Amino acid sequence: MLAEVGPDVKPFASEKRLSSWAGVCPGNNRSAGRDKSSATTEGNSWLKGALTECARAISRQKNGHLREKFWRIATKSPPKAVVAVAHDLLILVYFVLQRGTPYEEKRGVAMSEAQKQRLIRHHVRRLGKLGIRVRTPAKSATGRSAPTRK
Repeated sequence: MLAEVGPDVKPFASEKRLSSWAGVCPGNNRSAGRDKSSATTEGNSWLKGALTECARAISRQKNGHLREKFWRIATKSPPKAVVAVAHDLLILVYFVLQRGTPYEEKRGVAMSEAQKQRLIRHHVRRLGKLGIRVRTPAKSATGRSAPTRK
């Protein structure tokens, strides 16, 4: 990345200009509420190739917020996930070079109660498809789980 961008990012006014030059800007051609095209620009092929390879490698990490973003998007479209993670990676590189500070991984954000319940429902449903029955606590009239007693 340094070979293509250089150690100084001053020629690029913002991270948006750098990602456009690299060709990893997410396409956004929307009209009348319909998505028409999400193709990226051509850009610098060497930098774009390096970024997409790094994005694929990030998807195979054990943890990290970029990995989670990749798999969240990849459930719908793996190519879009590669471009999205490559775009985020280039933005991180831009700010590291601009500020001259090392990169620090974001700490995991705790899930909200709604996210936890959605994840539980998903896994109970998946286990049900495998023939494994899982009992969940009964819900009361308020929509909250009733306390279970053993």
